[in-house]
Amino acid sequence: MLGSAQERKVYEGILLQIHEIVREKNLRPGDKLPSERELSEQLGAGRSSVREALRALELLGLIETRRGEGTFLKHYRHNRLIDILGYFILRDYKTKKDLIEMRRILELEAVRLACRRATDKHFDEMERILAAAEERVERGEVPTEEDYQFHRVICRSSRNSILHRIWAPLVEYSDSVRSESLGREGRARTALAEHRRIMEAIREGDEALAVERMREHLENSKL
Repeated sequence: MLGSAQERKVYEGILLQIHEIVREKNLRPGDKLPSERELSEQLGAGRSSVREALRALELLGLIETRRGEGTFLKHYRHNRLIDILGYFILRDYKTKKDLIEMRRILELEAVRLACRRATDKHFDEMERILAAAEERVERGEVPTEEDYQFHRVICRSSRNSILHRIWAPLVEYSDSVRSESLGREGRARTALAEHRRIMEAIREGDEALAVERMREHLENSKL
């Protein structure tokens, strides 16, 4: 990547200019960007600097290069910015408390939105997950994956893609905490019952009750 401060300024400036081109031309996901040569001429920048900027955008999943076709915009939902930031930031030991706090905020808002936006498809998925979790509990196993999937469906049923994208890495990086919680004596069965009560409150569209049940569940889970 670019090393000197001057090179970084050029590189960063090109990223901003590419953003302006996208905005001015009203480009949408799937639309083709100008070629590396065209961008170099249009921006008055060296091709190596333009190439570095495009590589950064591709790394983040904001654009894709198709051999023999060119470079195209991708939907923001597919970018990896949140994942990449999460990988570095959430590894810091000092952020663990903040991580758990942030997850609570997201989970409570997600369940509130789910009361308004969840569909039969979401409820069918929740039922399947709870049934699978119950089978595992009966076999004496810890349904860690089913626990993750249940909360994930609630986040998805909020129909807020940004909320879901932020929530996912938070949960992944707190996986050890979640596994330890579910591994406590009797906790898996209790958590399963709490999940079912949360689902029923969402199905009834009772936001206050759903939020209260989710808050109680997170406290009992030590999350």
